[in-house]
Amino acid sequence: MVIPYKHEPFTDFSLEENRQAMQEAISKVESDLGKEYPLIIGGERVMTDDKIKVINPANKKEVIGYVSKANQELAEKAHKIADETFEWWRKTKAQFRADILFRAAAIVRRRRHEFTAHLVKEGGKPWKEADADTAEAIDFMEYYGRQMLRIDEGFEVESRPIENNRYHYIPLGVGVVISPWNFLFAIMCGTTVAAMVSGNTVLLKPASATPVIAYKMMEVLEEAGLPAGVINYVPGSGKEVGDYLVDHPRTRFISFTGSREVGTRIFERAAKVHPGQKWLKRTIIEMGGKDTIVVDKDSDLELAADAITYSAFGFSGQKCSACSRVVAHEDVYEDLLARVVEKTKETVNYGDPSDNKSYMGPVIDQGAYDKILSYISKGKDEGRLMHGGKGDDSKGWFVEPTIFADVDPHATIMQEEIFGPVVAFTKAESFDEALKIANNTEYGLTGAVITNNREHLEKAREDFHVGNLYFNRGCTAAIVGYHPFGGFNMSGTDSKAGGPDYLLHHMQGKTTSEML
Repeated sequence: MVIPYKHEPFTDFSLEENRQAMQEAISKVESDLGKEYPLIIGGERVMTDDKIKVINPANKKEVIGYVSKANQELAEKAHKIADETFEWWRKTKAQFRADILFRAAAIVRRRRHEFTAHLVKEGGKPWKEADADTAEAIDFMEYYGRQMLRIDEGFEVESRPIENNRYHYIPLGVGVVISPWNFLFAIMCGTTVAAMVSGNTVLLKPASATPVIAYKMMEVLEEAGLPAGVINYVPGSGKEVGDYLVDHPRTRFISFTGSREVGTRIFERAAKVHPGQKWLKRTIIEMGGKDTIVVDKDSDLELAADAITYSAFGFSGQKCSACSRVVAHEDVYEDLLARVVEKTKETVNYGDPSDNKSYMGPVIDQGAYDKILSYISKGKDEGRLMHGGKGDDSKGWFVEPTIFADVDPHATIMQEEIFGPVVAFTKAESFDEALKIANNTEYGLTGAVITNNREHLEKAREDFHVGNLYFNRGCTAAIVGYHPFGGFNMSGTDSKAGGPDYLLHHMQGKTTSEML
């Protein structure tokens, strides 16, 4: 019997024993720095001469590891093995596949601080953010295992007296999973195991900035009983390996999380039918957002300031759900702005996240650092700089929490995804105008409304066009099974990760009808 799902609790680092355990885990992770990691193809470890050098974004001199890099020849070998493995894996029992996830979740739970410490080092995440990332990975394994057991029961359809009709779902085939660097464990794990537990085989190409944690997940899954060839670990270049796997005629589906630019490119490439291909490839794509918190005139401004500060600057704004826009009613605009600026000055410091004294850590790499600073430079022309605005890349890639005021709703920093600790404020004359501004981007991922007006909440429920809408809280921190996650428009295919129908994107319905 499987107990009902409940999300993994977060670690309370105010307790001395938890802080001590985490420090010990960080020391353990530091002892493993600089190791070399192979590809995993059909269960075989394959070392290559060409390596991905993985850097700690908080300390550029610290090498997390050297990860073997796949080429097209190795990608083809992995694809062939995944294709062959699918022929028997698709016939395995759902309970068998789910049990692998339950065992893997238990292994990660026992080694939780070790994984969290690795996220601090490889991803530059503060303790709290890293711990939540690990908890979410556990949640995905626990939740998707249970969802597969439910789906395996089939769905009721009608039968006439002369027939017996059944409706059930079968897996698709070989899937390519291209995971992001920001939720380097949670999203990478969730997208991979969702495909696997649904009966598919997988080619996992993690983000080049954070491939080591993906290797460590592979070790856990193997320990939990995952057979060779079901998930194949093939980090490599997006243009060389990623495009090759997306275009491959035997690829059945692509699961991608990342930028709009890459996501739309994958969507376009996946639409092309190649010689030897006998299906239309399915895409499961989550691309990003330009997320707004609307603050009404009838609202708790202290609650609003807390929600904005955390949503904008948690993990240095490197979340697709991060608040990068605030639309406040003109009656409370100045008061709210002053509160957020003051709260940011008091609470949002930045530095190396290893010591747990920093609210924010670094941004992920030089490219991100340069991009964010270019937007900040643009913001100085488009708005009034209230706080921050500087960066420091002498040791790691650090950007100050930055707040702009009086920004036109159509300005660049109000429309384009920055993916850094930058938030822009604008005012609205009415709640209707605030919603109109909130909806004026090409994205539609998350949003929040802070108000005590019930009529306005219900209006937002209908008219605020985002996939995840939150009332009287921030617009980040979705929990698996509680807040199914995915967005509209250029935010992706709204596949709702961590939701009751997510696994169905990796499967296809089949009807059988037997005459009696």
